Amino acid sequence: MTQNSIFQRRLFPIWILVFFNISIGSAQQKTNTPNVIIIYADDLGYGDVSSYGAKKIQTPNLDRLAKSGTRFTNAHSTSATCTPSRFSLMTGRYPWRQQGTGVLPGDAKLIVPTDKPTLPKIFKQAGYRTAVVGKWHLGLGTQVEKNWNEPIKPGPNDVGFDYSFIFPATADRVPTVFMENHRVVGLDPNDPIQVNYQKQVGNDPTGKEHPELLKKQSSPGQGHNNTIVNGIGRIGYMTGGTKARWVDEEVSTTFLSVAQQFIEDNKTQPFFLFFALTEPHVPRMPATFFKGKSDLGYRGDAILQLDWTVGKIMDQLELLGIADKSIIIFSSDNGPVIDDGYQDEAVARGEGHRAAGPLRGGKYSIFEGGTRVPFIVSGPGVNRNHVSDALVCQIDLLASMSQLLGQSVPKEAIDSKPIVPALLGKHEKGRDYLIEHAGTLAVVKDHWKYIAPSNGRAYDASTDTELGNNQQPQLYNLKEDIGEKVNLADKHPKIVKELQDLLEQEKSKVTP
Repeated sequence: MTQNSIFQRRLFPIWILVFFNISIGSAQQKTNTPNVIIIYADDLGYGDVSSYGAKKIQTPNLDRLAKSGTRFTNAHSTSATCTPSRFSLMTGRYPWRQQGTGVLPGDAKLIVPTDKPTLPKIFKQAGYRTAVVGKWHLGLGTQVEKNWNEPIKPGPNDVGFDYSFIFPATADRVPTVFMENHRVVGLDPNDPIQVNYQKQVGNDPTGKEHPELLKKQSSPGQGHNNTIVNGIGRIGYMTGGTKARWVDEEVSTTFLSVAQQFIEDNKTQPFFLFFALTEPHVPRMPATFFKGKSDLGYRGDAILQLDWTVGKIMDQLELLGIADKSIIIFSSDNGPVIDDGYQDEAVARGEGHRAAGPLRGGKYSIFEGGTRVPFIVSGPGVNRNHVSDALVCQIDLLASMSQLLGQSVPKEAIDSKPIVPALLGKHEKGRDYLIEHAGTLAVVKDHWKYIAPSNGRAYDASTDTELGNNQQPQLYNLKEDIGEKVNLADKHPKIVKELQDLLEQEKSKVTP
């Protein structure tokens, strides 16, 4: 069997892990190079993990991971939504520097440059086997109109991954199919796939016209009323590929199985695995075993499934005898959202649970709830049972991995900072400052946060989220006011000016 047939060989659950066992600044030998596994949750909030203060839900495996490593309290994605955060993780560049990095439809073209350094390319240069398993959402091909019945290039395999097993966008967007190395899995050539985000194609029923066919009703205004797949209305229109369409309850375990097989196949050589989970993103249809296991509805059940998966990955590494060669980096692409387009009892059952913890806002918001996320690093060389307040960002992984592997940081990754001592929990100093991105931009430096004026909406009623937009400058002391309740801009004009100038300086940079 070849690497290309991982999916066909095995279906068994597992998760992600990362390897980190190297002296800072030393040259790396292939025999002692760490395996690196990044576990990337989808819409998991700062307050959704029990080691971060959750009371109404317990995540024992993530807690176990935190006890075995360093848990960060001031760690961030770059953005308050998924596509831009993933773009930054892959490229080491802020997403607002490049047009077209907003939340993508399922038929979008690839936005990660194929001719520039990327996170997986850093590992490939060091002799690693690389793979991405799970949610992609960074586009495919060179144009919107694409033939889903033929190989679609460029994609993950063209930006540094030796192996890819993904779905193109999100679980609530078409096409609802798996793709393995450029091709749709299980496609019947006599039932070709068509996808369109502008108009209906084929005769598949839609949620708008046939709500009686839905097993999960959609909320108004979120767009989940197009083609129905598995009784769930999606964003976008699709026809064909009937046998290739995945079943929602099996998506997560399928991804876990493929990820586990990749780890098994590469246990004797260094590997990098980017495992992009789907939980707890809508439409939140966990495996039947997890339904009803939490007190928070399907969203809580999905979080329990996520936690269980983390435990299975940790167990597998131990069984294979490579746990002492592997570091797990766990985080989330952005903050939480409770009502994101489906009526799934997440709001009613979530009363008393603070998904963002003490933070204001959530997914889509420029407040801290949008980008401050769980972030845990565990493995050899990492401080155990340690809590760090160092300012770190997922965008820094590209430069930090370059540093660990004895490579120079690519000049194109202008926003990624090499902060290995901080990531190891050895030093409380991370990056100097961070630009946060949502409807507007914000600067976090020391304990101050400046939010640039914006004419955007201050509140999104459809998701019950404070977006943070304001026509006036905002300044918050995060050390004393982590909930960003008291705007101190009028009291500290010098600090406002300093951070304004810093933001303008960043915006004026020319990217290679």
